[in-house]
Amino acid sequence: MHPQPRPPHHKRRRAVRVWLQPFLIGLVIVSAFVSCYIGLMRDPQPHRIPVAVTGAKLADKVQQDLGDSVEVRPAHSAAEARDALRHRDVVAAFGSGPHGRELELDVASANGLSTTTAVTKLATAYAHGADRHLSVSDIVPLSRYDARGLAGFYVSFGVTLSGFALAQNVVGLSSQLRLRHRFALMAAFAAASGLVAAAIAGPVLGAVPAPYLPLAFVLALLAAAAAFATKMLATYVGPLGIPLATLLLLTVGNSTSGATIGTNLMPGGARALSELLPPGAAVRAIADLSYFGGSHVLAPLATLVLWAAGSAVLLAFRTTKQSPATPLPALDAPVRGAAS
Repeated sequence: MHPQPRPPHHKRRRAVRVWLQPFLIGLVIVSAFVSCYIGLMRDPQPHRIPVAVTGAKLADKVQQDLGDSVEVRPAHSAAEARDALRHRDVVAAFGSGPHGRELELDVASANGLSTTTAVTKLATAYAHGADRHLSVSDIVPLSRYDARGLAGFYVSFGVTLSGFALAQNVVGLSSQLRLRHRFALMAAFAAASGLVAAAIAGPVLGAVPAPYLPLAFVLALLAAAAAFATKMLATYVGPLGIPLATLLLLTVGNSTSGATIGTNLMPGGARALSELLPPGAAVRAIADLSYFGGSHVLAPLATLVLWAAGSAVLLAFRTTKQSPATPLPALDAPVRGAAS
């Protein structure tokens, strides 16, 4: 029996899908990438930037004048305000100088230049309106080899991209490698990626001053989250899984990570995504380990662990319901039909 020829309209639909689907996917990705990166930088507005202010009277006055741009946290002394800044509980410490007519602003450029610039402009505007002189001090400066404060973002982007690329290759090997072998491959790569990226960014280039092993651990978790999440999406969604992972991790995740534009300058939706996605968690963890003694590193670590472990569990659950993988043929096995 010969198979019945498919009708012409079926061939036309298949041709349209083959040509149109990758075309539309590419347009969606480029549109999302440009919109996210340029859109967030287009008109950043400060929103409830946490600032420690010494003195109840000054705190009330600052909150009244600056409104929702800042979230004033009263401090009993300048030392208490600076301590909150060094532990990343606030992004600036504000108070009166020793002579009464001056105002002092302590900032941490390690929080990101966009955030530091925004809070400095707000304090300058307040000082101008109050007819008082403002002095600014940077008490948590950036590393010498990270003048723009973007090293953490770039190392996170590179590690995310490497995990994503590995998962793409593993998707192609799904019919040849058993589940445990795919898991072992992705886990081993995540560990190696974290160790190598941390070594280059830290001891070799000196741009990320975080302790080496904690930094490598964070980056390994990020690579695992990217790899397992990408493979999980490809398993559940099919051919659209890889483009979806591109949008979620590489485009939205990195653009909302808070490195190029501080999270306090983003719209509410972008701030929420920054808290939930792996790139934002990694950028915060790297900054915490590098400049703030790991004061708030547990929350971003939990986010990375949930993404990596959750994606692995979902992937295992779906894959165990499918037929087992066909092992690779031995190199010395005879090829069927070779003698014919």
